[in-house]
Formats: sequence, C-alpha cells, structure tokens
Amino acid sequence: MAKTLCFGAMHVGIAFGLGYGFTGSVATAGAMTVVEPLCNMVAHHFFEGWWARRQARRSVRTQGAVACSNAVSQTMAC
Repeated sequence: MAKTLCFGAMHVGIAFGLGYGFTGSVATAGAMTVVEPLCNMVAHHFFEGWWARRQARRSVRTQGAVACSNAVSQTMAC
C-alpha cells in the first residue's frame, strides 16, 4: 500500500508540474491534476467492461475449438 500511495503522489506531482510548466498557471495546473485522473477512472471503468466482454468471447471461441476432434474439423467448423 505504501508503494501505491508513493506512486500516486509522484503521479500527482508530475501532473501538476507539467501543467504548471505548460501553462504558467497554478489554477490551471491544479484543475488538470484533478480532472485527468477523474477522466482516467471513468475511461478505466468502460475499458474493464470491454475487456471482460472480449475475454468472454475469446473463452467461448477457445472452448469451441477444444471441442472439435481434429485439425481438419477445427479449421473448417470452428
């Protein structure tokens, strides 16, 4: 947990530093530091759902291929 917190603090510091370096504004850098992680959290939620659906489809395809008895039927039927 300490490593995660340390990494989070580093990420916030870098985001703030870059935002301030590019804009010269503490307010803008602060907003960017808060908004960017929030956007990433929302995007990650949808990404996880997409990834789970993708893995489920791949699992179904793999199980179907295993059910085929030989190489010819695998290439033709699966």
